[in-house]
Amino acid sequence: MSSLVRLENVTKIYGTDGVEFPALGGVSFSVEAGEFLSIAGPSGSGKTTALNIIGCLDKPSGGSLFLEDTDISSRKSSELADIRRHKIGFIFQTFNLVPILTAFENVEFPLILKGDTGKEERRVLVEQILTEVGLKGFLHRRPSQLSGGQQQRVAIARALVKKPKLILADEPTANLDSKTGEEVLELMLRLNQKTGATFIFSTHDKMVMDYARRLILLKDGRIKSDEKRDKG
Repeated sequence: MSSLVRLENVTKIYGTDGVEFPALGGVSFSVEAGEFLSIAGPSGSGKTTALNIIGCLDKPSGGSLFLEDTDISSRKSSELADIRRHKIGFIFQTFNLVPILTAFENVEFPLILKGDTGKEERRVLVEQILTEVGLKGFLHRRPSQLSGGQQQRVAIARALVKKPKLILADEPTANLDSKTGEEVLELMLRLNQKTGATFIFSTHDKMVMDYARRLILLKDGRIKSDEKRDKG
């Protein structure tokens, strides 16, 4: 069975002033389409590095990264940027919304970058996804006029609007209170089940781990455990 994402013996070594720091020490796992997966571990475990490599934001020092069975480990930066633009959605802990843009404009932005939709089609897609995440009445508000939970919903809509197969979320509940964080996780789980998009989280939040249908624990750059947890 083919996988959406596959890491084969991936290593990552960072170096400054001649001192090398191994962030990943030979990590291998595959992710099937439609999974709801958390990569977890303490600070320095390598979870964010793994997510950045999967998201084509960083390159492995060794080993291979496959996306839809194509080895993209040695692709040029411009090619990786094209993959990110078309195939991957990102959700960040600090929301990363453009402060001078409205919710509508923030969500429309990746469609403009992608460059294959007209203005009217973009309007329909943006309004649909903002309604889907519960923000139908907030299209023209700027981030400063939204709560943290609403800003994260805008970020989720922005990640999903181009209909990518893969959504990567780095500590998506870190700046939210527990109740809002749970609401955001419920929303992402519902969208995962409805759209079939694959979600991969990087987290040390136990609540995010509990929601995961599969949990990969990293410690010191290596996989400590890999557990699938079917929850109906």
